[in-house]
Amino acid sequence: MADETTTTDDAGEAEVEQAPRDERREEILGRLTDAMGDAVLDTHIDPGRDMWARVSTDAWGDLAAVVRHTVGAKYFGFLSAIDWMPSPFGRSMDAEVDTVLGTGGDEPEGQAEGGDEPAGQAEGGMQHGVTGGDTRFQLLARVASVGEPGDHWGITLKADVPDGAMSMPTWTTVYAGADWHERECWEMFGIEFVGHPGLRHIYLPSDFEGNPLRKDFPLIARMVKPWPGIVDVEPLPSEDSEDDA
Repeated sequence: MADETTTTDDAGEAEVEQAPRDERREEILGRLTDAMGDAVLDTHIDPGRDMWARVSTDAWGDLAAVVRHTVGAKYFGFLSAIDWMPSPFGRSMDAEVDTVLGTGGDEPEGQAEGGDEPAGQAEGGMQHGVTGGDTRFQLLARVASVGEPGDHWGITLKADVPDGAMSMPTWTTVYAGADWHERECWEMFGIEFVGHPGLRHIYLPSDFEGNPLRKDFPLIARMVKPWPGIVDVEPLPSEDSEDDA
């Protein structure tokens, strides 16, 4: 997992210099890989700071028990999702309304005529973070070991959510704290959690339609009100004006 860089000494001979290693985190990821085998698709270490691991979709349910009981991450931090699709709406600060990209027009429509999908999408494909990904949505969970003094570490775990089914196994049977996190994720992204004791709205009204954290969810407030982030800022005095004074 360490990268190699090439340097040249005074004699002109090329030397291979190893990038910094983090043996403790390598050992932790080694235990995870030994327990889950090929289900671990990719890992990444930021030496001395953090680590990530991505597992296959069908291994997400087993991952919770493995990372808690075998790897030793007793503490549950959070669980959420991310939508890697580029926003299909224009985000210019000078625009008073959102503009659908790819339609050739300036109409602030969030949906294509006669369908439920966005009329256009931003140019360029999805760019996933470290450890990669293959689908639009991914689950992310953060767990940690905080029991041993001087040996505190955390790990971010990821898995692709199937584009069609949009359902994943619940973690509530292993980490009770995942209950509200999965409810929020279901509400905001539309991801079902199989085995969850009670998926129901936590922030939005029970009759709310749609999932607000999806990139293709139209923000109606932005369509009728200018970008709220623009403020009047008085420029700082220049050196010339100070000299004149």
